[in-house]
Amino acid sequence: MSPRVGPTGPTSTLAFVESPVQLLNVLEWAHTRADTRAPGAAGPAGDPLTLVVLSPTDPMTRGQLRRMAELARGEGHEVRWEEARGGATAPFRTIGGLAPLLREAARIVIGDPFSRYVQLLLTITPAPDLVVVDDGTATMEFVAQLARGERLVRWHRRGSRPGPRDLLFAPVSGAARRRLTPSERRGVEVFSAMPIEAAPDGVRLTVNDFAWTRARFGPPRVARGADLVGTSLVETGVVDPDRYLEAVRSLARTHGVARYFAHRRESSEKLHRLAVETGLEVVRPDLPLELIARRGPIGRTILSFPSTVVHTLPLALTGTGVRVAVCDIDPTWLTDTASPRAEGFLAGVTGTARDAHRLRSVTPGTA
Repeated sequence: MSPRVGPTGPTSTLAFVESPVQLLNVLEWAHTRADTRAPGAAGPAGDPLTLVVLSPTDPMTRGQLRRMAELARGEGHEVRWEEARGGATAPFRTIGGLAPLLREAARIVIGDPFSRYVQLLLTITPAPDLVVVDDGTATMEFVAQLARGERLVRWHRRGSRPGPRDLLFAPVSGAARRRLTPSERRGVEVFSAMPIEAAPDGVRLTVNDFAWTRARFGPPRVARGADLVGTSLVETGVVDPDRYLEAVRSLARTHGVARYFAHRRESSEKLHRLAVETGLEVVRPDLPLELIARRGPIGRTILSFPSTVVHTLPLALTGTGVRVAVCDIDPTWLTDTASPRAEGFLAGVTGTARDAHRLRSVTPGTA
C-alpha cells in the first residue's frame, strides 16, 4: 500500500523520481529552498512536498530507493511509493491514481526528462512551475537538446534509428518537450551540479553544491590508498566488457586500489568476474556514492571513469582532502554498436570536470 500523500492545493509540490540519485537531488533542491524561504514559512521547503517514487524493477535500485525514502521522511517530506512497473496494468493504475494530484499541483519536480513515464505525466499537469533536478550527466544533454529544439533522446542512443515504440510515443515526447520549454505562463528551473554552459532563454539555472549532504553526513574518515568507482557503460552497450576489465585491472595495479564501488546497474556476472580476475573487493553501496563517501571511510584518492561522480564527489567532499581523479575512455574500448555521439560525450564529461584530476587513459595490459 502506498504511504499517505501529503496535503495538496494551490501551493503543493509533486516530485517524481525513478532513481536514488534523483531522490537525493530533490532533497538537495528542497534544502536550498528551505535556506531561502521567508522567516516562519512552514515545511522543510516552505511548501508541501510530496515525493512520488515510480519504482523500477531492479532490486539494487529499489533497495537504494527504500533507504533514500527513509531519509526523505526523516526530513519531513511525504513519500508515495508506486509499483509503477508491476505488471501490464500497473502504468494505468499509477497514472489514474496520480492524475488528480497532477491537476492540482502548482509545481512539478522531475529527475529524468527522458523517461517516457515522466513525459506522459507531464502531459497531464497544468502546473505553471517545472523543476528538473540532476539525473547525472544526462542533464547536460537534456539542456543542450532543449536549447537546440531537438527531440529528447538519451546520449547513448543518439544516431540509432527510432523504433516502432519511439514513433508511437513521439507525440507524447514532443508534448513533454514543449511543456519543458519556458513560456510566459510557465517557468522552468534546472537544479544541477553539472557544468551547463548554455541554457535556453527563460530557463533558470540553480547550482547544486550538495549543501544538504555536507550538513547531514561526515566529515568522513579518510583512509590510505584509493577506491575505484564502477560504471554501467558496459551494460548500456558503450564499452567492450573485456576492455573494461583490463582497464580496471591496470588502474588497480597502478594506483593501489583495494575497493571497487559498483554502479547499481552493473550486472552480477560482470562484478563476479571482476572480483575473481582483479582481486578487488566489490562493494554494492546501499545509498548514492555521494552519501557513502561523505559517511566514510573513503580512500584518499577516488578514481572514476567519465560519470556523474567526477562532478558531484568534489562538491560533496569539499574540505576533506580527498582527491577525485577521472580516467579517459580510450576510443578503442568502444563497441561497434556504440552511438556515434558516445566518444565526444564521454570526452566532454571528463573535460568539464572542474575539480577532478585528469588521468590519461590506461592501456590494457600495462601497469
